[in-house]
Amino acid sequence: MGMPTSLPSSARIVEVGPRDGLQNEPGDIIATDVKVELINRLTDAGLSYVESASFVSPKWVPQMGDAAAVMAGINRKPGVTYAALTPNMRGLEGAIESKADEVAVFTASSEAFTQKNINCSIKDSLERFVPVIETAQQHGIRVRGYVSTVLGCPYDGDIAPEQVAAVCRDMLDMGCYEISLGDTIGVGTPLKAKKMLEAVNKEIPMDKLAAHFHDTYGQALANLYAVVEEGLAVIDTSVAGLGGCPYAKGASGNVATEDVVYMLNGLGIETGIDLDKLVETSHWITGQLGRGNGSKVALALGRKDK
Repeated sequence: MGMPTSLPSSARIVEVGPRDGLQNEPGDIIATDVKVELINRLTDAGLSYVESASFVSPKWVPQMGDAAAVMAGINRKPGVTYAALTPNMRGLEGAIESKADEVAVFTASSEAFTQKNINCSIKDSLERFVPVIETAQQHGIRVRGYVSTVLGCPYDGDIAPEQVAAVCRDMLDMGCYEISLGDTIGVGTPLKAKKMLEAVNKEIPMDKLAAHFHDTYGQALANLYAVVEEGLAVIDTSVAGLGGCPYAKGASGNVATEDVVYMLNGLGIETGIDLDKLVETSHWITGQLGRGNGSKVALALGRKDK
């Protein structure tokens, strides 16, 4: 049996650990210099896209309160994109001042989730982004779009793939250059992921799509392989799986960057990432956060090195 012919020759990893991962860390505020060093270590390991900060109210997301200081402190490497999440105009202004290379906006494919998360309808959430996207484009800043709950919602249950496709189409039409498909609560399975992607791909070219799959039920790698097999070649990951407990129902449980890179290496898909340096970074950041490393690949390679 041969390998699937549609596998991409290379994949782009979008590292979200410094933003999506650290913003969910409970307890004490993580020091700015730790965040800065994490980003520098990730780019030294070959990550070419790092979502570095979120320009949101510190009242709601205290761990991101030093976004401007983080963006000012990093050693910017040529060829690396340093991106920021900007949910509104005020956030965008902060990102522009901090010289973010790209920004991201987010909505969901579930009405109930959108109401609970940002207190408005999907339609209203999209309308709020119009001035953000237009202003970003005027400053020459590309905008990435996140769509949450593409494989299931804690309130609405299953989400019709056609509903996901419609929201993605709207975001693309508004000016997002790429749409990241988020399995926010990690309930997807490989066939479900393929069917969702098939529906979305009817509306949007594959090269404008990314996968942001969480590992709550331990399905993220299987789901990612399923969509990579269909030709998708952009994957959002978080070093060390930062971003919530993968075992709690409804928790974020981001898939670990090193686990995904290990899988892609095994498939002969080029990422440009040094796995050994990535694993070192994974061990370092979990040490800084005072807990053991939960990534299977980091644990296995760590044992092997001893």
